[in-house]
Amino acid sequence: MSHASRPEVDREILEKLELRLGKVHARQRLGIEKDHEAIFGHGLNFFHPENWYSLHSLFKAVLKGTGLYARGHRNAQRIHLRNNPVLLERLPSLFDGFSVLHISDLHADLSPEPMKRLAEVVPDLHYDLCVLTGDFRGQTFGPFDVALELLQNVRSHLKGPVYAVLGNHDSVRMVPAIEEMDIRMLMNETVVIARGDQEIYLSGVDDAHYYRADNVHQAAGPIPSGGISILLSHTPEIYRQAAHAGFSLMLSGHTHGGQVCLPGSIPITLDAKLPRSMGAGPWTYGTLIGYTSVGVGCSIAPVRFNCFPEITIHRLIRAESPAWYP
Repeated sequence: MSHASRPEVDREILEKLELRLGKVHARQRLGIEKDHEAIFGHGLNFFHPENWYSLHSLFKAVLKGTGLYARGHRNAQRIHLRNNPVLLERLPSLFDGFSVLHISDLHADLSPEPMKRLAEVVPDLHYDLCVLTGDFRGQTFGPFDVALELLQNVRSHLKGPVYAVLGNHDSVRMVPAIEEMDIRMLMNETVVIARGDQEIYLSGVDDAHYYRADNVHQAAGPIPSGGISILLSHTPEIYRQAAHAGFSLMLSGHTHGGQVCLPGSIPITLDAKLPRSMGAGPWTYGTLIGYTSVGVGCSIAPVRFNCFPEITIHRLIRAESPAWYP
């Protein structure tokens, strides 16, 4: 029987969550999850296709009927490595060249083949820390044991510290098990990343898209004025709040870049309320630098068209570095 189905395990998890998050956050998130199967309403969007499971079967049947399914399934396993330089003013000198491996939207139980490929790719990469921006499981409710097992396998191939946030497919009940894997969840929290006597700040918020459990104000509280700060948010839809809170860089996922795109990587839909220019890759809003990963896994069906899966290495560069002047 799964972690998510035994009442005695639920009580144990509740106690752990209340100790970890506080009673209000834990009970609020668990209470909202009781409405997990809603297709309409809740969250930032009115319509939630990820919760309409008959649509999933229809979509897969149409693809198989047109002969496109096999091609899309192969595409979903072709993980691309992106390199994204991030030019930051006031970046402490010891962090010049600091690198962050960004992995998003594993949907591990729906995407076992990409998980195997990911485990093959990451051991050869060089980076200083790794961040995971949510959606560890494929469905939005029910057991999550398989997703956790696959995540554990991926974690065994990652080096150094790993930080993560939850996505709209994730249950807060997953937090204790994920942290037992030595993955530090950031639940509207901030941690200090130090090199010598210099520091930058890494923050993370709970899901803002569906559960609306994010608290940017709380996450930003410990960051001193002028400090270089990175915000992890599953969805980029809170870009305005992040910018006005003074974050330097926001790393997100959620959109899958559309997953099924027209030629030219033009998304049919992003399932997000934001400008399309922010749906994939680097973007800016005011002084905020952002990056939206198209993710590793798939939602609804394990296929991709004109939008290959990706992992990204963000390299922080001092704006004052002579190499960046002509």
